[in-house]
Amino acid sequence: MDQRKIGQFIKTLRKQNHLTQQQLAEKYGVTYQAVSKWENGNNLPDISLLKQMSEDFGISLDEILNGEVLLQRKKQMQKRNMLWILIICLSLVAIFLTAWFLSRDDFKVKVLSAECKDFKLTGMIAYNRNKSSIHISQIEYCGDDPEEKYKEIYCHLYEVHDKKEAKISTNHRVLEKGMTLEEYLKEVSFTIGSYTQLCESFPNGSLYLEIEGKTVAGEEHKYEIPLAFRSCQND
Repeated sequence: MDQRKIGQFIKTLRKQNHLTQQQLAEKYGVTYQAVSKWENGNNLPDISLLKQMSEDFGISLDEILNGEVLLQRKKQMQKRNMLWILIICLSLVAIFLTAWFLSRDDFKVKVLSAECKDFKLTGMIAYNRNKSSIHISQIEYCGDDPEEKYKEIYCHLYEVHDKKEAKISTNHRVLEKGMTLEEYLKEVSFTIGSYTQLCESFPNGSLYLEIEGKTVAGEEHKYEIPLAFRSCQND
């Protein structure tokens, strides 16, 4: 067992989670000098603290003791990186589509925001009487249960008009080790390039997000997030 390698791994975990040595020390009830000794390979945390780190940072105890991420987790991280690349590419496509819509006189463009105190998001919609382009990203949860972990979550985008409802898109995740709603939403975005809408004018509340999930403890939660529209050009 290589103490120096383990120490470097703990240091990497701390930095990846945006913690200072003092903050990590307070989290585990030790001094920052103790954390410094861990990271320099001069000492190791008690096994109980190592187990707690394993749970807190979503890694295995073997990975901490080996001082490196196992091959299976590396593959998972590579998949997550590919997902982020895909999200960025889709965002670029949405920007280009929006620019194209803006160049046409018959299209209107509006900025989207959450009409709900527990959520924030950024988005844009460009539309005419026949079709629309929708892009929603940077969805944030700022509710009362930020630490609640989920094992399965759905995020649906709906349009409703004259009591008719249409599901536009869905993001679904099964989370093996559990994930907070805030962590899940960081990876969620919607980009719909050409959608034939139910209504022509998109009044406030005609689009909404629905989030439903089952927690690790077996509880079921559901949130409805009406979307507000703000014009960014003269209608």
